[in-house]
Formats: sequence, structure tokens, C-alpha cells
Amino acid sequence: MAAPHDGPWLDDAAGRLVRPYTVSDGRTRPTTQLDLLSQVMATGATPLGYLGPEHSAALGQCEAPTSVAEIAAHLKLSAVVTKVILSDLLDCGALTTKAPDFYHNPTDRSLLEAVLDGLRRQL
Repeated sequence: MAAPHDGPWLDDAAGRLVRPYTVSDGRTRPTTQLDLLSQVMATGATPLGYLGPEHSAALGQCEAPTSVAEIAAHLKLSAVVTKVILSDLLDCGALTTKAPDFYHNPTDRSLLEAVLDGLRRQL
């Protein structure tokens, strides 16, 4: 097993060397209800005990409010595994969470046009 400072368990040719469910100790259900749009943020509290390198990487992504989906993308892990990792961090007080703000109507024409405009600029 790699030390926490060794970075992700990846090989350029083979990809991920450790199965995602191994990262979460085989757990598939987080202890906290999280949505893909839920925002998580670091509290500044130091987690007690050993947490894996993915926990440290996830915590590093949470300096500002960040969605669960963004963290999963950065970690290159499935949403379920990411939710388990984040719930571990929530349970030990290292993270705080809040439900996403839905102050915009997701079918609002101006919002959809702004998203489309942003996507076009990326291409």
C-alpha cells in the first residue's frame, strides 16, 4: 500500500491500480445524505486518525464551497465513492455541508442561454 504522500494510485499505462470500492473500504452508502450539487467546505478542523490519500485530496478541494460533482471529477472517482469519502470527513468535523441554492429556476430561459453562451466560448 502506498504512503499518503505518494500521490494517487495511478499508472500511466494501466490507469487506477486500486479499485474505487477499495478506497471506501467496500462501503457504498455514505453516512450523510449528499446530492451531487451539495456544497462542502473545509472547517479547518484536523481529522483524527488515519484517512486515506483520497480523503486528503478531497479535503484539499474544499477550501471554498465546492460541489460533490466537482470533487468527484477532480478525484477521478465515482460519485458514490466520493460521497462516502466526503461523509467520512463530515463525520469527523473536517467538512461542513449545505444544500445547493436553487434561487434560479433551472428552466429559466436567460439562465439556459447564459450556460449555452459559456459552452460556446469554451469550444
